[in-house]
Amino acid sequence: MFGPQTGQRILALWFPCLATDRLARIRWGRLWRSHGRPEHPPVVCAALQRNAVRLTAVDEEARLMGLKPGQGAAEARAMIPDLDVVEADPAADRALIEAVADWCDRYTPLVALDGADGLFLDITGSSHLFGGEKALLDDLLSRLFHMGFEARAAISSAPGLSSALCRYSRRDIVMPEAMEEALAPLPVRALRLPEETVALLIKAGLKQATDLIGQPRAPLARRFGPRLLLRLDQALGLEEEPISPRRPVAALSAERRLAEPIGDEDAILAMLRHLGDSLKSLFEARGEGGKLFELLLFRVDGRVFPIRAGAALPIRDPARIAALFRARLAAAQDDLDAGYGFETLRLNVLTSAPFDQAQPDFDGRGRTDDSLTEFIDQMAARFGPDLITRPALFESHMPERAGRFMPALAVEERPASVWPTDRPARPLRMLTYPEPVETTAEVPDGPPKTFRWRKSFFRVARAEGPERIAPEWWIDGETAPSRDYFRIEDEAGRRYWLYREGLYERDNHDPRWFIQGVFA
Repeated sequence: MFGPQTGQRILALWFPCLATDRLARIRWGRLWRSHGRPEHPPVVCAALQRNAVRLTAVDEEARLMGLKPGQGAAEARAMIPDLDVVEADPAADRALIEAVADWCDRYTPLVALDGADGLFLDITGSSHLFGGEKALLDDLLSRLFHMGFEARAAISSAPGLSSALCRYSRRDIVMPEAMEEALAPLPVRALRLPEETVALLIKAGLKQATDLIGQPRAPLARRFGPRLLLRLDQALGLEEEPISPRRPVAALSAERRLAEPIGDEDAILAMLRHLGDSLKSLFEARGEGGKLFELLLFRVDGRVFPIRAGAALPIRDPARIAALFRARLAAAQDDLDAGYGFETLRLNVLTSAPFDQAQPDFDGRGRTDDSLTEFIDQMAARFGPDLITRPALFESHMPERAGRFMPALAVEERPASVWPTDRPARPLRMLTYPEPVETTAEVPDGPPKTFRWRKSFFRVARAEGPERIAPEWWIDGETAPSRDYFRIEDEAGRRYWLYREGLYERDNHDPRWFIQGVFA
């Protein structure tokens, strides 16, 4: 999460006609604003609200003719007989605003949702890349206009003030020293308060933010609740308002903006190697390598294609990184439509780990053989991360929990202290789950003399044990029985690992026998 900091700048975007713009893009294409709107009646969206069909969104033409959200559909039809009423689709609107949020990643990776029709962009430290805040704002709104969106934007040092300005004011950029001046003339509704609180404020004659600023705080809190003061302080930048970015913030990132769009796979891989070169020095300074990478391809028309690739071991070689994405691009070829080309490429490092630097030979290569890890990386990138699995150790006393097979890319290369170094021998083959056996023993607490497993009968020649393993009370509970393990050898020389669950002197039920594994 990210919130107010020294010198932070938040850009708020609002789409007043998001739903109707979505319909217009479907009907007339994304460039309809630039080429002029075809002759068509006003378009509105409607849904059942408060036991009546009401308007949920209106386009610019309908708004100019007096329609507004919340109005009854019957009344709207009476005002405009040829009105085009379309059923509201909140899921489609949500998908569209998320797609626009992905597109906004070209300006900053810190993009968050602001309700159902708005976005927050933390442009702190990134506006200079676009020639300043004014140039960034103009470029953003111009691109959105040509993509078929009506959008309004404002920049300030507080998310609450930026959101209020783009919805209720024509001011677009407010510096920190002018925040109170910019908020004062705005209606109290701009503070994002519940409707009932707004109605009480208006009824009391407090219609603008200036009517609240400077008033005694205790009476306001008693009458209207503490949320009023919280929203007021957030809009003035006096109280932190953390906002959560939609995408994970990359530890390292490299970006290349292109003068001419590219769409060829070889050109993408060539640019990817350049991005890998930019990251290599950063990896070396941190003593790390990347394990999970994300390539973002920003298409000219605004669509963003995210492609992820992982490595079994940390890597920093640009050629290895490009090889990972060569396989991923081949796998995603049917879904990757370059269209008119990609204008921006960004390589993010989502997960990094310490890099084990190998001493190079005279030819410059490391002494370690990376052929296996390269094979795992290539197969996982081409066919998915679940294709190849490998055993992994876990911190657990219980043998069936101490290890399991996991996707090779998810296994960390680190020692795990599951068992002490002086532990007794364990079988080479462990059963997935312990299987019950029938046993006979000379004494209740002693090893079995015979046992039956999978309909076969075995006579015990030798036995070692017991080795007692207590249950994990934080998982199995405090009443779970203990286990006494025995290493058993039958008359044919085959060796097994059996255990008795429960103790005669302590547990109320009769102990049961299970087989856990088979020795080689």
